[in-house]
Amino acid sequence: MRQDVRMRHVVLFHSVFGLRPAVLAAAHRLRAAGRQVTTPDLYGVPAADTVEEGFALFEKIGQDTVLDRARDAVAPLPPETVLAGFSMGAGVAGAVLADRPATAGLLLLHGTGGAPADVRPGLPVQLHLADPDPYEPPDEVDEWRRSMADADAGLEVFRYPGAGHLFTDPDVPDYDPTAAEAAWMRVLAFLDGR
Repeated sequence: MRQDVRMRHVVLFHSVFGLRPAVLAAAHRLRAAGRQVTTPDLYGVPAADTVEEGFALFEKIGQDTVLDRARDAVAPLPPETVLAGFSMGAGVAGAVLADRPATAGLLLLHGTGGAPADVRPGLPVQLHLADPDPYEPPDEVDEWRRSMADADAGLEVFRYPGAGHLFTDPDVPDYDPTAAEAAWMRVLAFLDGR
């Protein structure tokens, strides 16, 4: 299969934990598949060890600062760069989308991030969620899907029964190697335009 040249560049935003080894490993995996990947540190401090510490860091740094750092990180990247994120980073990707109308795709791992307002018709969007996911109630996911359908996004949603919230991160109890491998195979197919 051919690689979709529009999806050659990816920016990968971290979860509320911060820039953890799992994010860097994901970037390495995508680079090995021929992508150029940027992994901005939206916190500027070492990553948290627990989700509670991560939320405390996010509160201390502030959403405005996190989003400003994300916008600064994508500013020098090609306009078609794929916006991707883990959990909280999915929300960051959705927020940055407003400034990046030419993005080639929106890749959301472990969270919808809420419905971005600026989804253009046909925008490729891929979502990977645990099923159930304690941070993504079914009614909110349904509402998000409806908003994506209303925007006429090219939507793919994958649910992973029994997996924990951050099932791709081998350093947290949520890790599910089978679900993680399935997700990465689907991510690579998405980036290849398959």
